[in-house]
Amino acid sequence: MRRLLVFALLATIASSPAFAEIGRIKRVMGAAVVERGTARLPATVGGTVEQGDVVATGKDGRVSITFSDNTRFSAGPGSRIALSEYRFDDTTRKGAFVTRVDRGSLAIVSGQIAHESRDAMKVRTPTSLLGVRGTRFVVNVR
Repeated sequence: MRRLLVFALLATIASSPAFAEIGRIKRVMGAAVVERGTARLPATVGGTVEQGDVVATGKDGRVSITFSDNTRFSAGPGSRIALSEYRFDDTTRKGAFVTRVDRGSLAIVSGQIAHESRDAMKVRTPTSLLGVRGTRFVVNVR
């Protein structure tokens, strides 16, 4: 009984959104890290990102990520990008995606979330909030 309870608890924790993989790193050049809580993990090809992670690149760094809804991000040198909110239902193809770009550049090719629902994908900067309508664009924050 006790083992079953522990197993159920671990299964619940592992499947909760806070611990779920939302995307994979496809390319890394130069210095790049994924900040997860207090940990600073080196960004590596095949590595995962989770909701709440912050992706940071050095002055020579670049990183590309593909998310589970097929949204693609490419962060340029000197960037700091928080993956604030990510929800995606693979069955209905609906969800929400909020990213915060504190500095640097971010090129985006939107995926299913932006294509299925207006206002489902947003990019915040220190001075603005952008609503994504299913397109490609670049955000530069200095």
